[in-house]
Parts: sequence; structure tokens; C-alpha cells
Amino acid sequence: MTNVERAMNLLHFKPVDRLPAVHFGYWPELLEEWAAQGKIPADLAVGNYDGSEKERELDKLIGWDFNYYRTYGSANHLLPGFETKVIEVLADGTRRVQNGDGVIEKIKPGITSIPSEDDYLLKDRDAFEEYYKPKMQYAPERVDVEFYRHFNETRPYDIPVGLHLGSVLGNIRNICTVLGMSYLIYDEDEDLFADIIDTYAEMQYKCAEAILQTGAKFDFAHYWEDICFKNGPLVSPDIFDELCAKHYKKRNDLCHKYGIDIISLDCDGVTDKLLDTWVYNGVNTMFPIEVGVWGDQFEPARKKYGDQVLGVGGMDKTALRIDKEAVDKEIERMKRLASLGGFIPCPDHRLMPGTKFELVQYYAEEIKKIKI
Repeated sequence: MTNVERAMNLLHFKPVDRLPAVHFGYWPELLEEWAAQGKIPADLAVGNYDGSEKERELDKLIGWDFNYYRTYGSANHLLPGFETKVIEVLADGTRRVQNGDGVIEKIKPGITSIPSEDDYLLKDRDAFEEYYKPKMQYAPERVDVEFYRHFNETRPYDIPVGLHLGSVLGNIRNICTVLGMSYLIYDEDEDLFADIIDTYAEMQYKCAEAILQTGAKFDFAHYWEDICFKNGPLVSPDIFDELCAKHYKKRNDLCHKYGIDIISLDCDGVTDKLLDTWVYNGVNTMFPIEVGVWGDQFEPARKKYGDQVLGVGGMDKTALRIDKEAVDKEIERMKRLASLGGFIPCPDHRLMPGTKFELVQYYAEEIKKIKI
């Protein structure tokens, strides 16, 4: 069987010859570690990103079948973005930088984590109308129509590929910041936050529509959200449903019209309180099903929603930093979850520094031995 056949069969509860060895990419710092340790050629640590030739070469070296996150999309963000510029340099070397979303971030020397948000521009109706709304409009240049007209001839034949649908709230959260989003929801202008979401969502819908109208074919569609953390959603589930449900339904109905029935969504953290909105409006595949202090989220979701919920992910990637016993324990858990059907095991996010190369090879080898 091909990788596409295995993945699509699994997500449609059909037989496969074996489980595929699937991953979700790497932190750049990990590839630098492996290169320094002599585990991989140094050139594979540079310019190695989702869908790149170097990634495919590394996949073969490790034994992976494919990276699930092989998606294609459009310029469905702020266009043009704000100028990225340094606002201030503090005494300790920390830089206050305005990013493309108009958010001021504090970037500390030597720190590779997500920068802290220091200030933001989208604070009121005036800022939205003057600075942001014009950047959220659909325009033909957002979609490379010529590329998608020839997409079916040039797309990878052995890897499932997805249409990236953007996000409904995740990008807005980036633009507003968590603090700013929280204020806007309860601002004196009760319609402002809804207007922001509606304006951005309509542009992203039109981008997806323009791509699909070219005749380009995809195995699945995909959202990025990241609107939860370790204790649950960053927004009230009721408000989320009120403002966002209709946009998921509209975009997912579009996908169904063009024959796409696997629609996945990437949201880290504890997602259970938002699943109703996603599942009942057409999102049916959770990815990468992050495992944290809260444990497994796939099996509880399957018990609640039945076959309406599919999964890609759920493998606690931290085991790949420990030892073979820890990896074996995860493999056994993945085997059990895969036996439920509609599930593809995959490390629950990008492999981070400290991950052991030999354990990754071992995991990829062992997972391919499993038959469902």
C-alpha cells in the first residue's frame, strides 16, 4: 500500500497492511544537536522544514514514512503585514520588536521559546478600521491560481497532502494577544470582536474557495488554532461557539462540496471544552493531540463522540528523550488506540532538543510492525 492509501484507509476505518510511521517535524535546535553528535549530515540541519527535500532525506535516514503536516494554502494572513522593526533595546540586550501582526514582543538573547507579548495595536474600533480591516480583505494576489491549476500534476504522489484553511480564532489571538483578546471580548463596543472575527474569516473562506475552484485535489483539509493551554480554553466555550461555529461550518461545508471529508485541526493544550463546536460543525480529526500533565485526550473524545472523532498524534514525544522502555510503553498505548480505528499514531508535536536519534529510529521501525 502507498502512504496515502494507508493514511486515508485508517481515517476511514478501512483495512491497512500496517501502521505508517508518521511524524510532525523537528525543532531546529534538535537537528543542530544531532548534527553535532554526528547522527545526521550537517547539511540536513539547515533549511530542513515541512515538505522540504531535506526533510524527506532525513525521513529516509530515520525510517519515517511521512510528516502528516504537508499542507498547501494561501496568503490568508494580514496583507500587507506590519513592518517588523526594533522599537527599543533594553540594558540586558532584550529587544522590543514590532512583528508583522502589529504586536510588540520582548525577545531575550539566547532564548528560543515564544517571545513574551509586551504591547499591541488592535485595542479599539478605530485601530481596527484604520490599520487592520484593510489588511484582512480578500484580493486575488492572496492565491497562486496558476500553481493550483497544475497542482494535481506536481503534488507528491506518496504523501497525504492537505489544504490549509487557516484559522478562525488562533490567528486573531496572535493579532490581539491573549490579554488584548480578553479585553476586546468584553469591550464597550460589543460588536467589535465579532466584526474582527467575521472580517478575517470571510477573507480566509474566499482564499480556500479560490484554491478549490482551480480543481486542485487534496486528501484532507486542516486548521491551526492553538487557542487552549494546560487548564483549558483561552476563551469562554460559549463565546467561542457563538462567534466561531458558523465559520467552521461554512468552511467545512465548502470542503465537503469538493469531496474533502477529513478535516483536521491543530490545537495544543486541553481541548475538550471546545470539541462540541469543532465536531458538530465538521471538524473530525484532532492533530497532534498533545499529551501533557492531563494525559491522553483521544480516548475520552472517542467515547463521547464515537466515530465522529478521528485522530492523528497522541504519542507522548517526551518518551523519545528517555529510554527504550519508555518508548515501548508508548508503542503499546498507540497500538491500543489504533485498534479503536480512525487513529494514526504520531508524536504529539515537533521533536524537541534532547530527543535521542536512536530512539526515534527504533520507534519508527517498531510502529511499522503493527498490523491493525
